[in-house]
Parts: sequence; C-alpha cells; structure tokens
Amino acid sequence: MTTSCLKILSIILLASLFYILIASSFFTSPRLHQHLQAQPHFEFCPSNYTNHCPCQDPLRQKRFPKARWFRKERHCPEGTERLRCLIPTPPGYQNPFPWPHSKGAAWFSNVPFPKLVEYKKSQNWVRLEGDRFVFPGGGTSFPEGVKAYVDALNRLLPVPLESSGDIRTVLDVGCGVASFGAFLVDYDILTMSIAPSDEHEAQVQFALERGLPAMLGVLSTHRLTFPSRSFDLAHCSRCLVPWTAYDGLYLREIDRILRPGGFWVLSGPPINWRVNYKAWETEPQVLEKEQNTLEDLAMQLCWEKVAEREQIAVWQKPIDHISCIQKLKTWTSPKFCNSSDPDAGWYTKMTACIFPLPDVKDVHDISGGVLEKWPMRLNTVPPRVRNENDDGFTLKTYIEDNRTWKRRVSNYGVMLKSLSSGKYRNVMDMNAGFGGFAAAMVKYPVWVMNVVPFDAKDNNLGIIYERGLIGTYMDWCEPFSTYPRTYDLIHASGIFSMYMDKCDITDILLEIHRILRPRGAAVIVRDHGDVILKVKEINDKIRWKGILATGDQDGPFHPEMIMVINNTE
Repeated sequence: MTTSCLKILSIILLASLFYILIASSFFTSPRLHQHLQAQPHFEFCPSNYTNHCPCQDPLRQKRFPKARWFRKERHCPEGTERLRCLIPTPPGYQNPFPWPHSKGAAWFSNVPFPKLVEYKKSQNWVRLEGDRFVFPGGGTSFPEGVKAYVDALNRLLPVPLESSGDIRTVLDVGCGVASFGAFLVDYDILTMSIAPSDEHEAQVQFALERGLPAMLGVLSTHRLTFPSRSFDLAHCSRCLVPWTAYDGLYLREIDRILRPGGFWVLSGPPINWRVNYKAWETEPQVLEKEQNTLEDLAMQLCWEKVAEREQIAVWQKPIDHISCIQKLKTWTSPKFCNSSDPDAGWYTKMTACIFPLPDVKDVHDISGGVLEKWPMRLNTVPPRVRNENDDGFTLKTYIEDNRTWKRRVSNYGVMLKSLSSGKYRNVMDMNAGFGGFAAAMVKYPVWVMNVVPFDAKDNNLGIIYERGLIGTYMDWCEPFSTYPRTYDLIHASGIFSMYMDKCDITDILLEIHRILRPRGAAVIVRDHGDVILKVKEINDKIRWKGILATGDQDGPFHPEMIMVINNTE
C-alpha cells in the first residue's frame, strides 16, 4: 500500500472515530440532557382514549354513510385532528401471558370487554374465569370446537392442512377472536385474521392479545391492503359478507388475492341449505336463490367446486386462465380487467372484473410460477424475483438482502436476549423490503407483520407472500389499523429517513407508542446517524430510554446507526 493511501485511510479512520465520539457524547452529555429535559414531555391522553383507534374512531365513523360498510373503512384524522398525547394503559394492566400460553388465555384487565362473553356465550367463543379470559375454541360455525371444524374441513380439501406444506398463508375474513387461525398455528400455517370494529368490541384486539396475526379490515369499497396472488386459502365462517351483492364485487376481490390453485372456504348460509334452513330460521327459497347466485359467480371466476358437506363448501381457483378466456368469450358477465395494477392495495377502489393471471406457455403450467412447499418456500428464490427481466439485478439484490438480515438478526439476538423465551410474540417490521428480517426471525417463537409503504421505490409485498410470510401496505403518515398495545417488538429500518420530508416523524413515533405494549416491549431503530439523533430527541419527550447500540457487523464506515428503545412505562 502506498504512503498516500495510508494517509487517506488514516484520515478516514480518524474522522470515523471523531464521529463516534461526538455521537456518543450526544447521548450522554449532561448539557444536552438538561436541554432536552427542559422541553415539555408529551402528556397522557384522557382515560377514554385507552383503546383509541384513530382511523376507526366511532365518532368520526358517524360522519360517513353506512352503505356498503363504508363507515367501517379507514377514516383517519388529518392535521390538527391528530392526537399529540400518549395513549394510557387501562387500570390493572398486566404483561400478557408468554407464548404459547397466551394462545389460550388473556388478562381481563388488558381487554376489559365482557360484552363478547355474554353475546357469544352459546357459541363458546370466550369465557371469563376470574381475572382472565379463556378461549375454548368455539365459533359461530363451530360451537363443538374448532378442532372438529378443522377436521371436517380437512376431509374436504384435496391437500391436507397438516404436514403437507401446500397451504401456508391463510386469510380469515370476519375472524371473531381468531380461533380458526389459532388452531392452524399447530400446522405451521400463518393466518391473517381481519375483522371490522363492531358491536362485539375488539375482536381483533382479543386476537392480538392472544399472540395471533390480526388487523382491522373490512370488505367495503376499497381493495384489501394485500397484493394479488397472496393467499393459499381464504376462509369465511358466517362472516356476514354479502358475497353475492354488487355483482359479486367482494368475491372478485377474494379472487384477486388468491394464489393460482388457491382455495376459498365458505361455511354457514347458504351452504347446503336443504339440510340447514330450519336451524338458520330462513326461508329455503331465499337460501336457494343465494346459493344459485353464488355458484354462478364462482363459475364466472372459473373456480371449480371441490366439495360441499354439512355447512362447508370449498372452491379452487384455476392455476391459469387459458380455458377461462375461452369461456368468458361466450358470456355477458364482467370480463377481464384491462387496466389498473392488480397488486395495488392502498385506497384502491374495487372493480367488478377479473384480474387476468400471468400468461403461461402450457395449460399445465402454473401462472406466475411454481411455489415450493413450506418451509422450503421461505429460502427458495420467489417466482416474482425469478421472473424479473433485469439481467439478474433483482436476484442479486434479493440474495444479498437475505445474507445481510441473517447477520443483523443474529446481532439483534444478542441485544434482545429474551427473543427465544416467548416474551416477544407480535413483531412488526415497518419497512419490510424483501422480508429478509422476518425470514431471519423464523427461528424465534414470533410472527412478523411485514409492512411495505405503499409508495416504496420497490413494491415487494408480493415477494414477501411468496416466501410464506404475511404483511400489508401502509402509509406511515397515517395511523395503523390496529388497537393500542398490540405489538411486542417493532423494527424500524430506514423508515424515518423515508418519511422525513413527507410528514412529521413525531406523529410516527407517537403511533409507535400507541401500538407498542408497555412494560418491556422494544423498538429497534436503524437509520442514518443524523436521523437517529432527531428520533432520540422526540423519544426523550415520550420518556422512553434510547440506547445507542454499537458493534454491528456492517462495518465502522457504514452510515447507519442503531438505537434500541426499551419501553418500561
């Protein structure tokens, strides 16, 4: 190495050390500490905001029409309407039961809603025993228990739920307290449970308190916040969705998000109405008409009916649209969509048309490409990456991203020693990229909500689902569709840099505070050094403890820094 090179290297090294010292002094300087202490802290909101969901606020919802459940969609506060206070915890709040104990029990003081116990008593959804709720596994369509229900479903599906790995990602519409998704956990199946805010009080909050993936969502006028071809199976058990209304608009939305060859399961009215109409106390003519319309819509979608028995029916989406194209030429029904991005899922209006599947060369090929069975699916290159026509750039980026996050998550395991214990269960990645963080976290007893900003440079949410993971689109200038205190660990990599010029990052940090569990939950912020310092200043006003973490293996000259926030309040 030449003398000039050595001089340059020495200057760079000295500059790097100087930066580290300045950054360290920033976090520990008594003068700076006094300056920040002099700034006002955020106060706690009044106690009636304890379970506040800003975009599903009942008072704001009343401004919007009830038609098509539009009132239950996201209606977020703007500008001065946004709260600038901290959501308080309910009296007597306790740390949730660790996983997997949490799957069957939750503290009453954490979700103090006895209404659901009374309203659904006969259906065995949830019981109140002393100071805790227990979840015996009942449901509207399975009062005998979810095990008997899943056993009956298993007899109808052409592929078994357990062991096969064919079914990994499931959408449960109108999920109740997520008993269906809870049972599928034992089959290593990841279920995204969605339900609107309704008179039952906090179904989704119960699900998340149990340590199960869930979010507030409703089939109304906008698409669900998922890309096309996401789920292996979609499920509705008496979910009260009018599947045959509006020219089958909601069934067409299910078709959009189902993977080629995926399954749709419907249980309850009008299925097998000849046997069940008396129990449902509904006129048989009404049920017959509804089932005939449903069958016609399924035919228009080119779905094949697999089975119908007792109260359950199963349809399967075709693996390609070659034969479907020929059929639709002879029908007057809605045709294929000829515009709009099928993957768009953020405030995108639903349309009564069928999104065409990717072209195939042969009728036996699967549109979009073959997916491996789980768990091979996680680390096999997803079809959407393989199909990119960019001289392998996306593939190289994807492979390097996986390597990077395996290394980083190993480092996180050193920082957060409780990752293996079940203390952290509900995890969110606010800027998920290819899902590398979530893929590396699979070795821990957690699930990860992979959030992809809707305007991210690269929309990789479809790739994340092809890996057997789950997630949603989001705009972090708005609040998330969940209840307070529902996540144990939040990972924020590059999110503040991304939104620095879009909106006030103070609101993003206050939203993190709202959805993070108190007393022992954590936030990992990974960003450029100057951004970390701005986050730290806001963080102090929330009264959180932020620790600058060193020793990451990206090297001393990497521009990113890490701050770990421990929420002890």
